[in-house]
Amino acid sequence: MIKSWFKNIGPGPLVAAAFIGPGTVTLCTLAGVNFGYALLWAMVLSIVATIVMQEMSARLGIVSQKGLSEIIRTEIKSPLLKSMSIVLILLAIVIGNAAYEAGNISGGVLGLEAVLGQHSLVLGSFSLNYFSVAIGLVAFTLLYIGNYKVLEKALVSLVILMSIAFMVTAIMTKPNIVEIFKGVMMPKFPRDSILTIIGLIGTTVVPYNLFLHASLVKEKWKDKSDLKYARKDTIVAVVLGGIVSMCIIISAAAVQTSEINNAADLARGLEPLFGSFSKYFLAIGLFAAGITSAITAPLAAAFVATGCLGWSTKMTSKRFKAVWIFILAVGVLSSSSGVKSIEIIKFAQVANGVLLPVIAGFLIWIMNKQSVLGSFKNTMRQNVISLIILIITIFLGVKSILKVFELL
Repeated sequence: MIKSWFKNIGPGPLVAAAFIGPGTVTLCTLAGVNFGYALLWAMVLSIVATIVMQEMSARLGIVSQKGLSEIIRTEIKSPLLKSMSIVLILLAIVIGNAAYEAGNISGGVLGLEAVLGQHSLVLGSFSLNYFSVAIGLVAFTLLYIGNYKVLEKALVSLVILMSIAFMVTAIMTKPNIVEIFKGVMMPKFPRDSILTIIGLIGTTVVPYNLFLHASLVKEKWKDKSDLKYARKDTIVAVVLGGIVSMCIIISAAAVQTSEINNAADLARGLEPLFGSFSKYFLAIGLFAAGITSAITAPLAAAFVATGCLGWSTKMTSKRFKAVWIFILAVGVLSSSSGVKSIEIIKFAQVANGVLLPVIAGFLIWIMNKQSVLGSFKNTMRQNVISLIILIITIFLGVKSILKVFELL
């Protein structure tokens, strides 16, 4: 039974790997430090929303055997609307992922530096971080092979490593189980917590994951009868990803100080309380979170760009490789030289804030098309749930844009 489950494990862990990046780790750390267990319910809401959206994306990929960006290009008939949609998607996903890639690699570097110290080559005013280059080379090798099975095994292993690391860290803090259940079951809105709640949901329901999932399931499964495996894979992976995020919040809640701004600070903060092992486990988790996101972000950008532009979406094609090499190179250079592309990241946040409700709306529309999905189209219950999630994504989008422009 276990062997059969592992055989049918698929893109789900890759989706979990994509949404548990250094940004999510940092946000969960701050949620735990500032609000204790009070915001755990927001992660439960995020998990439910992510399962619903990713299940639709996976169903679309298996039934149509096309990626989401390919379907957008073929199903939107108005030339103006099609052009606007493609430009928005390319800007948000390709440019956005290039901006976020530096953060993904930097997160992995922080994990390594928490254990191994800092190692850089200084050439005049230019500094090159060895760990950034090493992480970039690992990501490059796995992506360049262009074999989905190899990539899947590597990322599943890293996700398992990350999960164990963060869970062990949470257990070592000896949390109050009753208070955890209260945090999960009873929604609370502590003072100044609304932006953190929005952030927790926004970093879990990720626009580029909808594209990534639809493209990856058709690499794994070719038959509609495989939908049951895809659903199980999605639910298990997203729930596990949500539990990992909760473990980070629980770990951070144990630290009695507000002088913590990221997971590396949390690793140092836990050491005097729970011994050096807690630091090592957290550092391993942060490294795994960084490197998995550093692989999935360029991969998603390549699927999106090739699908939108009508190019081959095969992982071994030259244009596909050119897109992810560009994203990875930008990330490695920005991360290793310490360049802070704040304006680009702000732009990416705005673009993603606009894109999430647009893509969620388009996905719901396409999931009701008999011509695309036949008998596998959405049921009434699925539509009601997904429309509620759409309203939440619109709210999140507006809030994230207002936050970027400092109007909130």
